[in-house]
Amino acid sequence: MTSIEVQNLTKEFGTRRAVDDLTFTVLPGRVTGFLGPNGAGKSTTMRLVLGLDRPTSGTATIGGRAYGGLGEPLRHVGALLDAQAAHGSRTGRDHLRTLAASNRIPDARVDGLLEETGLAPVARRRVKTYSLGMRQRLGIAAALLGDPEVVMLDEPSNGLDPEGIIWIRGLLRRLAGEGRTVLVSSHLMNETASFADHLVVLGRGRLLADTPMRGFIHARVQPRVRIRTTDPTTLKAVLTEHGLGGVEHEDGHWTVHHARVDDIGRLASAAGIPILELTAQEGTLEQAYLDLTATEAEFTAQPQEA
Repeated sequence: MTSIEVQNLTKEFGTRRAVDDLTFTVLPGRVTGFLGPNGAGKSTTMRLVLGLDRPTSGTATIGGRAYGGLGEPLRHVGALLDAQAAHGSRTGRDHLRTLAASNRIPDARVDGLLEETGLAPVARRRVKTYSLGMRQRLGIAAALLGDPEVVMLDEPSNGLDPEGIIWIRGLLRRLAGEGRTVLVSSHLMNETASFADHLVVLGRGRLLADTPMRGFIHARVQPRVRIRTTDPTTLKAVLTEHGLGGVEHEDGHWTVHHARVDDIGRLASAAGIPILELTAQEGTLEQAYLDLTATEAEFTAQPQEA
């Protein structure tokens, strides 16, 4: 199968370095989430991989070859970078048929993808009448047209309704399960957490992380335990005795940082503390991402005074 390989990639626009000596590999058989603040260089990197921009230095290849050297590229790489790119005066079906003809792909594939993406009922309507979510589905259909080994999608959930978001999750997992190389750029952390196996995170054009998603979260967000009891006095004493910092909240539950459920459960049981609730509070991708990129955002809003 085919991987995406980025080696010492740099792209400068005048005096601004959008991508800065970037090296990473996107492997087949898993969904790689491509994350970073606005201006981090994600879209520029994807454009460099697809040959839409020329690097200042370094290389970006697909299966060891530059995109421009691929014959009938839709059969190798499918990409969605801009859902507005389709010509508004064409019908959805004609847009896909034009792409298919240029890569010797039969019309039967077009009709099958229109069904798969839910666009068959609007296939003969002009693209300019499509909603954003419909345009997204059309762009995804175009990306899959050549049954490619590599799929690159920029914000594929943008504009999709809840049913569409669930559909795209399943699609990404299926593509990876078939052994394809899948790279997905997104700003939606909870959504990325629902489908990504691996993460590549950028900040100001530099590589900040290249790691399995679970490892990324566990390395940056310490485990916490939520506990409620009818005997908070004894609970506090037990936690203090074992060097654990517990925080009591207004609704009566406690949060114990840097702790795990099994450990707190054993301590409470040994002390005879009645337990009303005992749950692990897992770290989220959003928490880990914000911790890593707090100083890397190019554009940040200031908090409003109360």
